[in-house]
Amino acid sequence: MTRVQQIGVAIGLAIVALLTILRAGDPAIFKLIRGVTFDEYQRLVPRTFEPMPVRVIDIDEASLREFGQWPWPRDRLALLVDRLSQMGASAIAFDILFAEPDRLSPRNVVSEVAGVDPSLAEKLPDNDEIFARSIAGKPVVLGFGLSNEGHYRPPVKAGFAFTGESPVSAPPYLGASTPLRPQLEANAAGLGHISLNPGNPSPVVRAVPLFLTDGEQLYPNLAIEALRVAQGASTYVLSGAPDRAGIMTSAKIGDFVVPLTAAGELWLYVSPDRAERYISARQMLAAEGASPEVAAAINGSIVFVGTSAAGLQDIRVTALGENVPGVSLHAQAVEQILSGHFLSRPDWADGLEILVIAVLGCLLVVVTTFVSPAVALICGLLITAMALVASWVSFLYAGLLFDPLAPIVSGSIIHFAATSFRILVIDRERRAVRRAFGHYLSPSLLHRIEHTRDALRLGGDDRELTVMFVDVRNFTEISERLAPTDVVAFLNTLLDALSRHVVANEGTLDKFIGDSIMAFWNAPIDVPDHQTKAVRAALAMRETLAELNAGDAFGFGPGQQVGIGIGIHTGLACVGNMGAKTRFNYSAVGDAVNVAARLESCCKEVGFDILISDSTARSVQGMALIEAGAIPLKGKSIRTQILAVVGDERVATSAEFSALVVAHQQLMQALLAHSKNTRKLVGAAKLRAAGVIDGLAEFYRRVSGRTDHFREVSDRFEKSAAD
Repeated sequence: MTRVQQIGVAIGLAIVALLTILRAGDPAIFKLIRGVTFDEYQRLVPRTFEPMPVRVIDIDEASLREFGQWPWPRDRLALLVDRLSQMGASAIAFDILFAEPDRLSPRNVVSEVAGVDPSLAEKLPDNDEIFARSIAGKPVVLGFGLSNEGHYRPPVKAGFAFTGESPVSAPPYLGASTPLRPQLEANAAGLGHISLNPGNPSPVVRAVPLFLTDGEQLYPNLAIEALRVAQGASTYVLSGAPDRAGIMTSAKIGDFVVPLTAAGELWLYVSPDRAERYISARQMLAAEGASPEVAAAINGSIVFVGTSAAGLQDIRVTALGENVPGVSLHAQAVEQILSGHFLSRPDWADGLEILVIAVLGCLLVVVTTFVSPAVALICGLLITAMALVASWVSFLYAGLLFDPLAPIVSGSIIHFAATSFRILVIDRERRAVRRAFGHYLSPSLLHRIEHTRDALRLGGDDRELTVMFVDVRNFTEISERLAPTDVVAFLNTLLDALSRHVVANEGTLDKFIGDSIMAFWNAPIDVPDHQTKAVRAALAMRETLAELNAGDAFGFGPGQQVGIGIGIHTGLACVGNMGAKTRFNYSAVGDAVNVAARLESCCKEVGFDILISDSTARSVQGMALIEAGAIPLKGKSIRTQILAVVGDERVATSAEFSALVVAHQQLMQALLAHSKNTRKLVGAAKLRAAGVIDGLAEFYRRVSGRTDHFREVSDRFEKSAAD
């Protein structure tokens, strides 16, 4: 593992640890997202509405129009109870608070009239007493609400039995409740709280607390108290954790066992709101009595009495996004228990989700760090799909609620962070590679490689190259008189100065071989006019070396001049990545490379510093070139015609070079004709050359010993001679 990978893994694991701790803390945003996710599941597959012996007597807008505004006098509610009881309701539960005296009671109305004899008021009927007598002996359950004032708590009409450790401290806390009228409280068969989501800021009712606690006593909610009374049961059997107090797992209500959350809540699995669930109070209180159909619906049913009128402000939002009367949620809770279709979020769900975040997070860090980004992305998508599928299947077939989004979001953050780190590292490495290649390629060439599709092709590629070899003259002698460190310093100074011109002219530095430089043009991408650019680089090297010598850059002292030889040839070569699979170089091989290397060696024999082959010269326009003969090269069956590079276009257009060309052509003709006037013509050419470049003196001095090099006339020379 590289250091960069170690850093990446460390950063990734730190992010995993932070996200795991964050999930363990379960902030409000996580709870909200989890709730919304479970809502979506219910919207996709809501609980199917089934005819159940559960009905809602709805105090709706029609009822208010018929009997007046709410609250109604309680003698009317007594009539409602009597009729429901006569029709065979198994339980009658009021989702209505009876905390205050009935202000519409005749006794209360008269007592508030000034001047009326109080004894007269005592003789008038009291609606609360009427209502109390009506509910006495009937299966009526009254509701109580939570209060922030006082210390009143209602009596409990049922007993409690526990299995496992005590769960009394598990439910939400009941500090105080709204007091009921004493006679109503005493005559009711059951009392239950009507709060649907106490302490929960969300408007959506997802889970209903079936019990509240004051720390010592449990208080059931309206729905299960109605279910208990309907069955004639006297005791709730609550199951706690076997080894830990303060946790609920289930509640047995008569013949029904209800799975609960640790806090004693029932996850509501709601069905769409249906008209079949409701019976208007107007129908029940009609003067002629309820219809046979209504009576049949009431018989044997658990009946909830509540309001749906908008002005009474008891409208709640379900997981399906529907606005429904609060009383209908109590009815749906009983329907759900009767149907046996439960949703459950096990106690270990949080632990499982935290573990999944930690394990999958670590896996993603490793995968993203050590495999390709594409594979890491596929793994991330697979993990996302698996989390969604596992959560959905658990909901669909077992009613289990597992949060897929926390692992998915955490995994996405981890994957994004690890990938971003990797991209940053790759970008840094890319910049480092660019800087490294900047020593070998020109900025313009690098730009073209980066922005040209398939500009770099791996493997061998046959293409026309212009190859250059540069070698230091008398390097053995120089190295013998210098210490090894001084030799290195000398080479670094010289090769650095010379190689810059390769890069500046869009060439590629292949390698440094001791005191030599190998470079080529027209690879890895096409370089227009590569022959001319190679010659320009050679001329620039000549000028740079002259400046170095003049400034004694090598510290050899006055008169100690360093010389170089440059050979350039254009031909077909194989260029590409060569070497082992684990270590290779981008280089060129082939006959063109060999010819260029041998041309550089010929500089010693020819007595000139820059020689190019005729194949290169044919594409070089406007440069100052002169014929240097046709020399035999090792491994070549025919001689190779070479030319000496005297200077650039400025030199080529000078009068001095024009005079030199004339003298040189006369010399070439004399050599071809074996003229006795050769020595004189050599002197004339040397004289003309002195006005152009100093280096030609040695070239012409050696011409007499190379007469055989000029006896094979090239096409190029014949054309120039004819001109």
